[in-house]
Amino acid sequence: MAINIVVPQLGESVVEARVARWLKREGEAVAAGEPVVELETEKIDLEVGAEQAGVLASIKHPEGADVKVGDVLAVVEAGATASAPAATAAAAAGAAAPAPAPAAPAAKDGKDGQKATPTARRMAEAHDVALSAVAGSGDAGRITKKDVAGQIPSPAAPAAPAAAPPAPPAAPAAPAATAPPPLPAAKDRARPAAPAAAPAPPRAPGTRAETRERMSKRRLTIARNLVEAQRTAAMLTTFNEVDMTELMGLRERRKQAFKERYGLGLGIASFFVKASVAALRAFPRLNAEIQGEEMVLKHYYDIGIAVGAPQGLVVPVIRNAEDLSFAGIEQAIREFAGKAQNGTLTLDDLKGGSFTITNGGVFGSMLSTPILNPPQVGILGLHKIEDRPVAIKGQVVIRPMMYVALSYDHRLVDGLEAVQFLVRVKELIEDPGQMLLEG
Repeated sequence: MAINIVVPQLGESVVEARVARWLKREGEAVAAGEPVVELETEKIDLEVGAEQAGVLASIKHPEGADVKVGDVLAVVEAGATASAPAATAAAAAGAAAPAPAPAAPAAKDGKDGQKATPTARRMAEAHDVALSAVAGSGDAGRITKKDVAGQIPSPAAPAAPAAAPPAPPAAPAAPAATAPPPLPAAKDRARPAAPAAAPAPPRAPGTRAETRERMSKRRLTIARNLVEAQRTAAMLTTFNEVDMTELMGLRERRKQAFKERYGLGLGIASFFVKASVAALRAFPRLNAEIQGEEMVLKHYYDIGIAVGAPQGLVVPVIRNAEDLSFAGIEQAIREFAGKAQNGTLTLDDLKGGSFTITNGGVFGSMLSTPILNPPQVGILGLHKIEDRPVAIKGQVVIRPMMYVALSYDHRLVDGLEAVQFLVRVKELIEDPGQMLLEG
């Protein structure tokens, strides 16, 4: 009986994928649930498996092909056995032992003999994880992406100074201006490495070389969404500056007790999430979206945190941030940061969002104009904290200052609302005790 392997539902607003890699060849045996093909989407990469055991009879789309939800990727003949050509290929690969496995694991699992999916192998290589030390949870003990991810320490996890890895070489440039960088879990977290293109190949003097690379689905989607946001929204940006003295003093006084109680570092991120929720309650149209001729006001606060992952920008969402404590917010950000680096974010992590926060300060940005994440109508940009002279009560003093920027869709949000929203965030950050008193 023929069983179709189809492109599954990929999540909210994701309708297309790209065939990144076939994990099986035509004529090879597949087990029920075994990954057969790896798909690349605009948000995450995922593996698609066979629902029943059998033989991969035909592949309908080659690697690199774009497919849509519901398209047939391949056909599996349930209950069939591996074809003679597949068995012959396995024998030609050096299978002199009796009864070699029809799936030719040596060709799939690499020279080290470890059984691992291609995604898991690439992740292990990127993070210097020895596959021999990883226990596989997949079919026949195959190592999966989740197995490798479990061996990679979260970048947000605190470590003793002596055990800290050496700092990576300085990146030659900040990430692309169109992709807002990540919001850190704590101010003193090590600066994350900026996504970078492959190094230029060596060339002879006087030559002018070029390389041509196909853009990933994620990069294409980022490009499309950013252009669409600028084309459809009446986007404006308003700025302000925040005196971080009180917040940093409170954090310094409380961070040790906070860590002892919750096992987490107390950063500035949770304060800005709390302040944003309070300001959104006061100015609800910044937590809305436009649908046709209607304005949809949301009475929940799903705050997106822009994260620069190795494959491009992602925005995982803290659900119902209004119901979370400072510790709950810090924990959520810590988990998202780890997942983004390990490549284990799920579609549910990225779905929806009513307002976004992004932080260019971790890369040294002094000021920027963040771009809206449609259909949202507001995004708050944070920047580098730097000591600057300011005038207070007729005296010039040195204070830790941060520029903040709010980009908004003027079709729905008036300039007065935007300015007042940003002033409210400023007031709460400069007097963080208000957030504790107001809950």
